[in-house]
Amino acid sequence: MENYKYNHQETVSRRSFLKIFGAGTAAAAVAACTGKKQDSKATEEYKKQVEPPVGQMTYRTNPKGDKVSLLGYGMMRLPTKVDNDKEFDQDMINRQVDYAIEHGVNYFDTSPVYCQGQSEHCTGIALSRHKRSEYFVATKLSNFNSQFWSKEKSIEMYRNSMKELQVDYIDYYLLHAVGGSMDEFNHRYVENGIMDFLVKEREAGRIRNLGFSFHGYKAVFDEVLALVEKYHWDFVQIELNYLDWDFANEINNRNVDAHYLYDELQKLGIPAVIMEPLLGGRLANLPQYLVNELKQRNPERSVASWAFRYAGTPEGVLTVLSGMTYMEHLKDNLLSYCPLTPLTEEEMEYLHGNIATKIVGLENIPCNDCKYCMPCPYGVDIPGIFVHYNKCKNDGILPRDTGDPEYRSNRRKYLISLDRSVPRNRQADHCIGCGQCEPHCPQNIRIPRELRKLDQMIEELKRNA
Repeated sequence: MENYKYNHQETVSRRSFLKIFGAGTAAAAVAACTGKKQDSKATEEYKKQVEPPVGQMTYRTNPKGDKVSLLGYGMMRLPTKVDNDKEFDQDMINRQVDYAIEHGVNYFDTSPVYCQGQSEHCTGIALSRHKRSEYFVATKLSNFNSQFWSKEKSIEMYRNSMKELQVDYIDYYLLHAVGGSMDEFNHRYVENGIMDFLVKEREAGRIRNLGFSFHGYKAVFDEVLALVEKYHWDFVQIELNYLDWDFANEINNRNVDAHYLYDELQKLGIPAVIMEPLLGGRLANLPQYLVNELKQRNPERSVASWAFRYAGTPEGVLTVLSGMTYMEHLKDNLLSYCPLTPLTEEEMEYLHGNIATKIVGLENIPCNDCKYCMPCPYGVDIPGIFVHYNKCKNDGILPRDTGDPEYRSNRRKYLISLDRSVPRNRQADHCIGCGQCEPHCPQNIRIPRELRKLDQMIEELKRNA
């Protein structure tokens, strides 16, 4: 891994970060319970902690006057039915959307490609049961494949989004996953005339805010952002969390550190919409020793809440997206933002200098479980394989040297847990290296290469019984 190089002229320093983020204090009052007479009071205090309050959501206002909830609902990991994980549970989706709106959430983010193409449809059903004034809906022109690069196909995708979402205007419309190259950007949006079309749609009021989401190279970000004079970007969606703030480029040299992206947007007064505050769950599923550290500092807060408070603290952030599959996720995230207690300077230094540096040292496969690489034409469960490997590595049960006294035990644990997590016909040995998945990975993982390495490791484990 290359040494991290810090460019003071291009990026804000860690001390500047503290100025950007401001200072806040957190106070958690926990009632002690001794004796039956105090049981009722203790129960009420407990409910206040686990049930997010209504009417306490923190909001941010964009330059056009939209009052947006700091917590945004990412509709990319929707719940499925218990008895059939191939079918989305619309009743549960409706319940969770209702609960979110009741607690002040008003920003819902989706895409034509999320949830095997079903996210917009499910989101439209859930939101159409509410007044249109109660929510902002964001979706994307997800024309990744060249077959959708024509103006006609792109417009068809745009209009189908309105149909599926059951709306006659879109509040926030994004060019999806900009960053691979300027040639690709021009093919997808400029040469086919689609940008001119979208600008006219904004002028007509059918798009209220126009922006893009970014994954990729710094040079592409700079060049696309510079088009603000021509296209007047209303917002930009970036990946920001306490690991990516300083270490995105060190983990993968095709990624850009979040502090640079955020600072460039701030210079232009463009609001930032934040994705991956948990890095696909990685910052909620830390190794146990790091969990223990965070719990010692604040036992009443979840591990995930540290990442959400971090992402929500900078004033240039409009909303922080979270893919909340379960009601428990929704409630915990609401507790972080109803209202937000900004991180203190000391807490930010702690996350940067202690937790983030230790996570970087783990050298995991940087998979966020976003599933953009799926479906694999050969049935390989790519994110499932990577998530399983990272978990075993973080838990310290990754089998290493055969001379290690724990080798046999860890070998057995790894192979058994792999078969439980990923069906055998969907494991790494079924990858043929076609590479269809790789261009879609926002983390720029060399997927076939990583799968090949894991397959070789697994074969060695099977031989060394």
